[in-house]
Amino acid sequence: MRTIKSRGDFERVFSRGRRLNDSLLRVRVLPTGEGTPGRVAFVAAKRLGNAVFRNRCKRVLREAARICELPREGYDVILFSTGATHDSSPESVAVSLRRLLKKCDA
Repeated sequence: MRTIKSRGDFERVFSRGRRLNDSLLRVRVLPTGEGTPGRVAFVAAKRLGNAVFRNRCKRVLREAARICELPREGYDVILFSTGATHDSSPESVAVSLRRLLKKCDA
């Protein structure tokens, strides 16, 4: 799975990407053009809780992304966890993620 690693790329997606919200996760999607490999990033803010809590949130997001076959070619995606992500199953987060990605044609 290709991930967004540099600060500049992360900020570019964060500032220019389309924002979509759900109770289980928040998403930023930036089209990068046909032929470019897609990338994905997973974020769990410190305000959510301790490291164990945040790591569980990111594991759920990673599994949901795998179920939804992310990253998709031509799109950079940042997935943000919410407080509800921790207690949700990856399958339910994947359903929400599919719905959000469908809204932005990703």
